[in-house]
Amino acid sequence: MIVKDIFGREIEVPDGTKFKWKCDTCNFEDSSGWNEQQEPFRCQKGKPQCEGKVHHIPDWEDVVVKEAVKIINTKEEAARRKGQPVATGVLAYFPDALLAVAEVSRVGNDQHNPGQPLHWAKDKSTDEPDALARHLIDHLRGGGEKFDSDGVRHAAKIAWRALALLQREIDAEKK
Repeated sequence: MIVKDIFGREIEVPDGTKFKWKCDTCNFEDSSGWNEQQEPFRCQKGKPQCEGKVHHIPDWEDVVVKEAVKIINTKEEAARRKGQPVATGVLAYFPDALLAVAEVSRVGNDQHNPGQPLHWAKDKSTDEPDALARHLIDHLRGGGEKFDSDGVRHAAKIAWRALALLQREIDAEKK
């Protein structure tokens, strides 16, 4: 979130940060009864007769705590991600298979989104388990038919549907 400090500078603070108001004349601070519609308003709670402008400012202790948590989470996330060897544990193991799955993405995009840049239109086909099973049956039927009518391998379509199923499952858990 972007806010202005008492000097009018724009600063970024984490979402959910607590705010308080502070007088730029007497430095009186309070966190009660803030109404953003009133900014800036005149201080009447500080030293007697103070008429300084009051500004809405972040509670910097809250910001520091949130930033420290973010740094800890970032380090934990980095350690977790280092334990997931994408290049050496997936790309190096299955380079040709992944190229075939990428071809499924391209062919599917040309079919479902003609003329558009490559993207997964998730709402256009949501039956991953059934489609996966259909391609598996076609693959196993008649001694292992390798290619679908569009020239793409059934096994590549099976792999694409398995990845789509897994991605949807992970996406649902993140919500």
